[in-house]
Amino acid sequence: MNPADHSPADCPEQLCHNGACRQADLTALLRPDVRWLWEQIARRADQRGNSAMDKGTITLTTPGSSVQRAAVIGLLAKRPLPAGRTRRIDLERLTQTLQRHGPQLTPGAVAAHALGRPLASQAADKARLTARLTTLQHLRSRLARALPATAPLRPDGTGWDSLRRRGSLARLLQHPQPERLMSAAFAVLQHLPASARVDRRRLAHTATGNPHALDSGTELAALVLAEAATAQGDAGASVRDAWDRLGVNLDTFTGGLFTLGIHPIGWHIPPGQPGILIPWVLRRAAWPAPRHGEARWVFLTENPSVAAAALDTADSGVRLLCTVGTPSRTTLEAVARLAAAGWRIAVRADFDGGGLALVRAVLTTVPHARAWRMTASDYTASLHPTPFEPGVLDPDRLGSTPWDPSLPTVMREAGRPAYEEALIDDLLADLRRGSPPPDQPTHAGPTATRRS
Repeated sequence: MNPADHSPADCPEQLCHNGACRQADLTALLRPDVRWLWEQIARRADQRGNSAMDKGTITLTTPGSSVQRAAVIGLLAKRPLPAGRTRRIDLERLTQTLQRHGPQLTPGAVAAHALGRPLASQAADKARLTARLTTLQHLRSRLARALPATAPLRPDGTGWDSLRRRGSLARLLQHPQPERLMSAAFAVLQHLPASARVDRRRLAHTATGNPHALDSGTELAALVLAEAATAQGDAGASVRDAWDRLGVNLDTFTGGLFTLGIHPIGWHIPPGQPGILIPWVLRRAAWPAPRHGEARWVFLTENPSVAAAALDTADSGVRLLCTVGTPSRTTLEAVARLAAAGWRIAVRADFDGGGLALVRAVLTTVPHARAWRMTASDYTASLHPTPFEPGVLDPDRLGSTPWDPSLPTVMREAGRPAYEEALIDDLLADLRRGSPPPDQPTHAGPTATRRS
């Protein structure tokens, strides 16, 4: 008897299936001394996914208590069983014996009442979960086959296990309408641009009728990006970069770079005046080459507080870019084109996991860039002696620092982040001078060297 085939509605206590306890007298069967028998039957019922336990055999271990062994005389044997022995029991014969107490009783039904819970519910839940996942897997396959030949991203069957490992299937099942969510995700995939680019809100409206359906934090956005990561084999990209790889503009007008003293070709900005290069501009930006005899350094920083302080020194020829947080791939590519035009890049950020990742990303994109005041000694100098509610470093997020391999060790020992604002006077002095300190390490591939 499969628990999924019957309802416990006929059981007053909602414990046994198919009303097996009707017209039964369970008094003698539920005595405390018999509980050991029902506990072992219940354990096997849960393992087998069988709530009745009225067919086949079961191996039981007899208890040490003579009172408990004597309590099952007449149920399992005609005389007391020896202690601590295993004994194979015929469940059909036990069922026949139990039906003297009720015409429909089964070992599983009595065990459910003895323990006060339905049996095999976990197995039934697992069977229902497996069936639901199978239905969704078939739906995913049909939707994938229906994608047009021009679709830039085509999930296949091998991605199903990857979605499971990522936790995407668990989140999908928690949605009130998982089939509708999956269908919407494939509608988005169907409308991804094969070339050129598309705004995320316009994509969302075209695919779903709701321009906010793909906003950050929505289940639909998470599922689309999970499918993309599975198909592209890249699970480590930021949300902005993940959309960027799909040809989707996360936001055309916000983000990008704050700029001071360095602007794309064709821009005419009064000296000392700042500007904002939005992502749309950055994707198209062409940079001027340095003029003969001028300082070639452009400084790149993470925090707007450094950029704000630099405004007061802008008349001295400061060239500064500020990412205002984690840079997108569009931003990194624009910085790479700046370096290709002949400028040297000095980059820095906060001393935390995100800041080190930013510096690594720039040094990877622009191999001849220089880490700017990002050494272990700079970190130590940046630590406030008595900070209010100091932050805590996540050591697993620090990663490597090829420009100064000792830096992560020193940071882990201190256990606290340090911030760009702590070195603001030194940073402004570098900006006015037009170059980083001569003793700062220069990134040169997998190891760091020093250049004066």
